[in-house]
Amino acid sequence: MISSIVVQYTGLLRTSTIDLWARLRELLRAQGLDPDVTVVVDLLQESLSHEEGQVISGEGRVYRFDLFYDQEAEHGARSAYLRDWTDITESWQTGSLARRTADAFTWKSQGAD
Repeated sequence: MISSIVVQYTGLLRTSTIDLWARLRELLRAQGLDPDVTVVVDLLQESLSHEEGQVISGEGRVYRFDLFYDQEAEHGARSAYLRDWTDITESWQTGSLARRTADAFTWKSQGAD
């Protein structure tokens, strides 16, 4: 069963005007991903300046990243930046998000993009 987080966050990535999601679209484009066909597996707040994310590209590659920005500043997300952008396509099956990633692949293959 697909996680509501995947559905909700993917929808936000593709359509939200909130600074965080608009900036994440820019950052993903800079990495060569098309936000209109990218699936968000997770974006988890780790601290007031750091979120951990995982996405599946339109081509089916899986990437993990850290997103840094000042969450307490009114428009802090506008200056967000990525660190530790890592292609985990060959190893996501052993990660903590393996089940959710597999479900996201299934959802993606059923026309989510």
